[in-house]
Amino acid sequence: PPPAKPSRGGGILKSSAIMAAGTLVSRLTGFLRTVIITAALGAAMLGDAYTVAYTLPTMIYMLSIGGGLNSVFVPQLVRAMKNDDDGGVAYANRLLTLVMVVLGALVALSVVIAPLLIKMLSVPIASNPDANNVAVTFARYCLPTIFFMGVHVVMGQILNARGRFGAMMWTPVLNNIVIIATFGAFIWVYGTYSTSQMGVTTITPEGVRLLGIGTLLGLVVQALAMIPYLRAAGFHFRPRFDWRGHGLGKAAKLAKWTILFVLANQAGLIVVTQLATAAGASAADAGNDGAGIMGYNNALLIWQMPQAIITVSVMAALLPRLSRSAHDGDLSAVRDDLSHGLRTSAVAIVPVAFGFVALGVPMCLVLFSSAGFTAASSMGFILMAFGLGLIPYSVQYVVLRAFYAFEDTRTPFYNTVIVAAGNAAGAALCYLLLPSRWAVAGMAGFYGVAYAIGVVIAWKRLSRKLDGTLPAGPVVRTYARLCLASLPAALLAGGTAFGSLRLLGTGFTGGATALLAGSAVLGVVFLLAAKRLRVAELTAMIGMVRAKIGR
Repeated sequence: PPPAKPSRGGGILKSSAIMAAGTLVSRLTGFLRTVIITAALGAAMLGDAYTVAYTLPTMIYMLSIGGGLNSVFVPQLVRAMKNDDDGGVAYANRLLTLVMVVLGALVALSVVIAPLLIKMLSVPIASNPDANNVAVTFARYCLPTIFFMGVHVVMGQILNARGRFGAMMWTPVLNNIVIIATFGAFIWVYGTYSTSQMGVTTITPEGVRLLGIGTLLGLVVQALAMIPYLRAAGFHFRPRFDWRGHGLGKAAKLAKWTILFVLANQAGLIVVTQLATAAGASAADAGNDGAGIMGYNNALLIWQMPQAIITVSVMAALLPRLSRSAHDGDLSAVRDDLSHGLRTSAVAIVPVAFGFVALGVPMCLVLFSSAGFTAASSMGFILMAFGLGLIPYSVQYVVLRAFYAFEDTRTPFYNTVIVAAGNAAGAALCYLLLPSRWAVAGMAGFYGVAYAIGVVIAWKRLSRKLDGTLPAGPVVRTYARLCLASLPAALLAGGTAFGSLRLLGTGFTGGATALLAGSAVLGVVFLLAAKRLRVAELTAMIGMVRAKIGR
């Protein structure tokens, strides 16, 4: 039966809460996954080789059709539900069939050219015969996950369009659990890196096979777990190959610019990966582990967590409503939703961004102590450098969702070209001008600068699209007040953490104490300062939490 069409009003907060809870658990298990991978492989060449191989499937998926699936097909599915007699069921079946065919062929090609793909991402690894052999083997186990990524995303978008948002956020937990169990088994057999000193020359074929199969199995389980949710929503997959004349062509034209958008973004990422692995190899030779691509990716995972929990969850629930408002020409509703989304998410994003600057080192000492102080502190400095860039990164995400709601995928492409070019140029400057230990931290800092430039450009273009009436005043005032409240909180939190490390040492205990004490100071000072500055959004959020607790 055709699905019931979601109401325009209520349900956004409930959907956001479900998605935020699922994303929180997913990110927390993702943290544990990252910690156990680092404990098993270390943060030197072997860890970088696995990181590059693990990164490949996501990069290829996004370069092919991932960007279009993530951003274009939600509005199209919503329109099919609204306009088609069957509630969009046939459209969804055609889309899923097409994706399975395209990605199946892409997997076969990628596995064959895996050595070239490794070289594309890291010349230092490809130039080392032992590292290259391990990385290519890992890659050939990981690359089939491209297919299951695509299937999972399409199934999730079908559910999202039907107003069911939880499954797409909860099923990645299963992937993390499988990978955690896999690396746990590896550690049980071979020990942690601190005891085994496992490297590209000493890891056994059986060890590589165990990690490769476990990584692939995680995505398989994640994708298959969506099937019960689809059935509960009344959707049963039936392969359909009648792709012509049913709206997929329109979606493909829209996706063209999104694919170019992703291409520009991934091109910047390829430059960063090449330079970070080269800088990391030089730093490791000088005794500074953790300053390469694995350290960059570990810090990036931590840094992106607040964005994924708050901003992505709110906008994923809001995007169908934005799409309907844009389709109906209700510009006032679009403006109100954007302003609300930006200001509400900022309450969490801004203080956490400052918190990363203040507490990056103790946070990484806790998470990655098994890799040793040098590697953990290197990752902490990278996380500090990412820090404040979280603010423009979150704003950019929200603003670009508005363009997609208007079916404008060209503007985000041009905007992302500028961001990617700035990111790549900044990475090159850091590689050339900074010592190898600090080059990757510099790249992390430029990441935020590039997004700040992107926000300014995207905001001006969106204002023109909304007839020049995108009111920046309330949004700017909220962010300014939150930054003013966060600055003293971060300074006092950083001082508290530094004192704790001086007193208790830089091991796990000292790092944990510094993190807990610093976090407590950050939270208390921020709340007091925000209250004095009368941040209305924070007051409303606290009131909502108190009302929930009082029930």
